[in-house]
Amino acid sequence: MEKVVRHRGWQWLVGVWCMLAGHMACAQARTELLHRAQENLTRVIVHDIFSPPVASRIYLYANAAAYETLVLGDSRYVSLHNQANMFPKIDQPAAASHINYELAALYAFLRTGGKLVFSEPMLKDSSEHILAGVGEVDEVIYQNSLRLGEMVSDSILAWSSRDNYAATRKKRRYAYSKEKGKWTPTPPGYIDAVEPYWSQIRPVALDSAAQFKPVPPPAFNTDAASDFMKEVKEVYDVTRKLSKEEILIASFWDCNPFYLNTQGHLNFATKKLSPGGHWMSIAGQATQRAGKSWIETSKVYLLTSIALFDGFISCWDEKYRSQMIRPETVINAYMDEKWRPLLQTPPFPEYTSGHSVISTAAALVLERELGEGFVFDDRTEMPYGLPMRRFASFTAAAEEAAISRLYGGIHYRSAIVNGQKQGRGIGNQVIQKIRLNAGIGK
Repeated sequence: MEKVVRHRGWQWLVGVWCMLAGHMACAQARTELLHRAQENLTRVIVHDIFSPPVASRIYLYANAAAYETLVLGDSRYVSLHNQANMFPKIDQPAAASHINYELAALYAFLRTGGKLVFSEPMLKDSSEHILAGVGEVDEVIYQNSLRLGEMVSDSILAWSSRDNYAATRKKRRYAYSKEKGKWTPTPPGYIDAVEPYWSQIRPVALDSAAQFKPVPPPAFNTDAASDFMKEVKEVYDVTRKLSKEEILIASFWDCNPFYLNTQGHLNFATKKLSPGGHWMSIAGQATQRAGKSWIETSKVYLLTSIALFDGFISCWDEKYRSQMIRPETVINAYMDEKWRPLLQTPPFPEYTSGHSVISTAAALVLERELGEGFVFDDRTEMPYGLPMRRFASFTAAAEEAAISRLYGGIHYRSAIVNGQKQGRGIGNQVIQKIRLNAGIGK
């Protein structure tokens, strides 16, 4: 990576702002670079069509690399070492006074993220512009910073290589159960099961994938008076009389990274954010609104990514344990063969609701960091043609994300309610186990 020695365009304006407003304003202005790096990583994740669980893994390791670089230069915060499962010890650099930690953190983030996506060149193209935003840097400091970023990135990538992800790539193809009431692929693509072995991935804060195992779902029973069919009928009834607001809510939280369009014999995908990508976007918007510093912003991003990552591991553990059949399959077979859900049914078992789990977990972490009554505008879906939504709290957003799955016709009530309970357990576990402020005991 070549050294950048002059300001251009908006970079020149940032330099002027620094001179006029002082160092604090300068640092806060340049925090935008970390948000840009996050947005560009999300753009590549969407482009490469990573599944929600895999996307959460990319966010985790990229943000761990940024945070662990910054913490080396800030004694107010502590490493994930001795807190996160199997996290390595990362030593202080020898020439600490000759390092720009912000530059190093950006490089560590972008380098780590680049190693985990398919389209690494696409991320590299944007990396040089982001690093240039740091402005003029002494040659020695510039090279020291990049070396530090590379060293931390290597440590994080080594940690990631031991999370069992590679082993799950070699597993046999998922075998569907022939038992009644068990999940089978759904229209229109009848796509194979997504990440059936994700429960074998090493979590960060959880003791195991099953630590917050939910109660079992209602037993499959086609008797109209059964608890199961009552839930099926609720989905059917709710989706047939949706208000405009409910349709908007379902669409806003759809977060389907691979929406399959079908026109005759032609099939093509519409690429969108994953659920985790939506919550990483919320974390970014909230920290910007709160005016958080570099290390504080990185901390929030990291904790949010941990909640998402562990949330998907816990949720997927239950999905492939219970293998619950989707509403679309039941309604078409026993109630109305022409019924279709508002949202496209995802290619994995129904119980529990992934969005309910990860949204609740992420909201708890964000409330811990930014406050329970934090009001924010969520512009995440505007690039996809949907309007901004304002929320009175992170919990309010999480609750809306959860109920959106009923409106969308892809989840039963119990998957939502028990998914929220599961998410609360995960969020609280992250809060209790991962303490990143120095001097705060466990």
